Amino acid sequence: MRQYMDRLDPAGIDEAIKYLEKRRRQMVGKDASERMLGPNPFVGITRRGILDTAGLTTRQIRKNPGNVFRHALHFSKELAKVVSGRSGIEAPPRDRRFSDAAWKLNPFYRAWMQTYLAVKTELENWINEEDLTDYDKKRIQFLAALFLDALAPSNSVLNPAALKRLIDTGGLSAVKGIRQLASDLVEHFGMPSSVDKRPFKVGRNLAASPGAVVFRNDVLELIQYQPATEEVFSRPLLLVPPQINKYYVFDLSEHNSIVRYVTQNGLQMFVVSWKNPTPKEGHWNMDTYISALEEALEVMTSITSSEDFNLMAACSGGVTLVSMLGYFAAQEVSRTRSATLLVSLYDMESTTESPMMLFADPKSIQRARKYSARKGVLDGGRMARLFAWMRPNDLIWNYWVNNYLLGNSPPAFDILYWNADTTCLPAEFHAEMLGLFENNALVKPNQMKVKGTPIDLGRIECDTYTVAGVTDHICPWRACFRSSRHLGGKKEFVLSASGHIQSILNLPGNPKASYQINPGSTEMDPDTWLASADKKKGSWWENWLQWIGERSGDKIKAPSRLGNDDYHPLADAPGSYVL
Repeated sequence: MRQYMDRLDPAGIDEAIKYLEKRRRQMVGKDASERMLGPNPFVGITRRGILDTAGLTTRQIRKNPGNVFRHALHFSKELAKVVSGRSGIEAPPRDRRFSDAAWKLNPFYRAWMQTYLAVKTELENWINEEDLTDYDKKRIQFLAALFLDALAPSNSVLNPAALKRLIDTGGLSAVKGIRQLASDLVEHFGMPSSVDKRPFKVGRNLAASPGAVVFRNDVLELIQYQPATEEVFSRPLLLVPPQINKYYVFDLSEHNSIVRYVTQNGLQMFVVSWKNPTPKEGHWNMDTYISALEEALEVMTSITSSEDFNLMAACSGGVTLVSMLGYFAAQEVSRTRSATLLVSLYDMESTTESPMMLFADPKSIQRARKYSARKGVLDGGRMARLFAWMRPNDLIWNYWVNNYLLGNSPPAFDILYWNADTTCLPAEFHAEMLGLFENNALVKPNQMKVKGTPIDLGRIECDTYTVAGVTDHICPWRACFRSSRHLGGKKEFVLSASGHIQSILNLPGNPKASYQINPGSTEMDPDTWLASADKKKGSWWENWLQWIGERSGDKIKAPSRLGNDDYHPLADAPGSYVL
């Protein structure tokens, strides 16, 4: 930057501006990717749930009007300070909505911001003081935040950053913003676009690691990746992604790919790519997915000549994986050497910590079940739009300001592109997942059946490596921790210093990356585990690589071709189902 500005010539200034714009768009995308809810929308937010919560709020106001009056009086006193310029209210340092200097220096904007923050604080204090259950308080807090976030001064056309942009561009920012709004009304159901999709193409600069589809059935494609070393470990690794998203979050770009990291370190890598179901596949259920995985495992062992294997799964794919492992244990099949579970929870009693469960009451669950049964599938795009409203500042108003008020293009960010590339869930599988929310049968011995066989997760004997994110909003780390304790065998738990998706994409070399580990101590409660855990700098990938290497057998010569005589390559990776 300095070398450009020192030159003070037009070319240098243009380069500096381009650099700053690139960094701005990267930060918009990075913040959103850290906060996006990710692939776990099974219940959703219903209109009835919102109305019920509004009714609860109204009843509470009528029940205790004195408390409302006290807070209104306190707010009026603070408002008087705001008007007279004596208020000391400041926006939280992490609230980037008010980062423009005008919110501090301009008397009008400062008073507007302080009034808004005073209302927000007073409303939060009122809710916290009301005699309500924690669950009801969280629902009312959510509803209040939903409306207050929408009314934030930063969302107004008078946003000082937007006005400056309007002047600087001679009105072109407004023209571009209006065009983008009109486009989103037609193409995105009125939701602001979160990503500029134009730079990306699956198979070209996303999901581009060299490999081939070596097996395909009605449910999945099995991709084998080209070894990147002369020798490989003899025991292969199969990765099982969640059914609600496409697999290539594990193979985003050349420099942001678990697939490449694994193959470059001598592991034989296979990945499942699920077919995106249509209503005619609405009858697919857990048994369907597990049977398809069993076929894939047989193909993988045939190709590698290894009778046992390592497994990896993420998020809701972890539910499928542990269900299959429970089935294997019931059938006394001991072919799994290890299982790696990324941001996965399956003890549903632990999901009360997650905001996605605020509206997962029995009536909402039943409505969600009926909706998918009527449609044949649970539409991923619809649920993504619903869940965006659970973090509207990051996933809606952030783009409202960026796209419409500032007239900027949304960020071109690979993670956001993947997150917008949604898939559907079959209605019957969706109903089964909702059933797990209701009865938590998966962690209750012999309460859940797979292919007619009762399963018990405690009988799973393979070693497990569980990764969770300290700021994960979908699968809170304590819930992941408690879930992992239901498994038998030797357990390792790792806590990454990031959120739901960034916990998975924790690349080595990031100076800010860290994780916490406390070997052999998963039987204690989560907070006790955390208090005595060791904090390590760097990525958990490096720790996991050593762990998985110890469970991957001897080194052998890398295969000279993909597939074998029985299973010929059907297509180059990423295959057809991902498209």
